[in-house]
Amino acid sequence: MSFQAYLDNIQTKTGKGPDDFRKLADEKGLMAGGKLRADVKAGQVIEWLKADFGLGHGQAIVALLKGTKKEGDA
Repeated sequence: MSFQAYLDNIQTKTGKGPDDFRKLADEKGLMAGGKLRADVKAGQVIEWLKADFGLGHGQAIVALLKGTKKEGDA
């Protein structure tokens, strides 16, 4: 499955797109300079995504917030 397909599935499940997750993560204090803060561990983000959105592993959103992947990536 492509990265974009993961994002599409997450949006279908949650009604939230990449920009929504970036904004929510920023509001939670997880972001700095438009990317996930260096001291924030992937596990923290995954627990948030599970608790608030019922998502499984959530690595696609972690990669998005870290800036290692972008919308449209294969």
